[in-house]
Amino acid sequence: MDRSRFYAALRRRDSGVFGTSLSQPQVDRMEAILTRLDAKRIELAQAAYILGTAYHESDRFRTMEEYASGAAYEGRKTLGNTEPGDGRRFKGRGFVQITGRRNYTDWAKRLGIDLVGNPALAARLDHATTILIDGMMLGTFTGKKLPDYVAGAKKDYVGARRVVNGTDRAGIIANYARAFEAALVEAGYSATTAPWTPAKPVPAPAPSRSQKPLLRPRSRQSAGSPQFSLSSSRASWRPWRISPEADMAPVVRILARVLAGFLIGSGYFTEDAANAVFDDPAFDAAIGAMIWAVTELYYVAARKLGWRT
Repeated sequence: MDRSRFYAALRRRDSGVFGTSLSQPQVDRMEAILTRLDAKRIELAQAAYILGTAYHESDRFRTMEEYASGAAYEGRKTLGNTEPGDGRRFKGRGFVQITGRRNYTDWAKRLGIDLVGNPALAARLDHATTILIDGMMLGTFTGKKLPDYVAGAKKDYVGARRVVNGTDRAGIIANYARAFEAALVEAGYSATTAPWTPAKPVPAPAPSRSQKPLLRPRSRQSAGSPQFSLSSSRASWRPWRISPEADMAPVVRILARVLAGFLIGSGYFTEDAANAVFDDPAFDAAIGAMIWAVTELYYVAARKLGWRT
């Protein structure tokens, strides 16, 4: 498998998943999963669904621990949380965000480590990778195994969500799996060939002040870089503008979380409906385009009114 082609496919704007640059932690986490998938000779479609699940549960491989405090799980007997503090103690961690005393106890036995006494170990890369792949293949989370839905010619990406969490976001995660399947195919992934573990690829650098700042002088743009202009005759005066290649994802995700909280709190959206919208990569692209358009309008208006920029 050509890892560089795999990451290049994921970075494309129309990939259906990242569609932008990858950070080193994101690459490191995917590398751990890919290496294990290779070693275990996991089928292509199964590998794609495993990656799609991890992508969703870990917020695009950005975190190995649930953002929420875990207080909502307090007293949940279905999770085995029978003691005070279990909700926070056994909050979601790892690539599948295992939750609850029951899951932590089960995986403590399977891994031979004290996950109950030290739950943070579930977020360690090697343990998280084992829990993700073995848990989905063996059906330890819900009693449903991934091969029940995806194996050979059978490929039920929507139904496979039952392996981890009922039907929650099933359609969205199915689309993620299809995106990862396309990237794996392009990279030449095959479970029938001898596993190959190359050196870690160098990911496309995330935007930084020294590499690709959010704002940069017009004169420093490369001659062939795309130019977006509301009106080339009016907008060409600008000494500064937002780079069209800039990674807007961090800004977009912050705005999305604020907006989702407002809509849910105001009763306009249910939590599930809001998450379905804000988890869609197309939403990120739309908001990023809106941010760029607003800044363009600002500069045009500033020039017309004679403001200094």
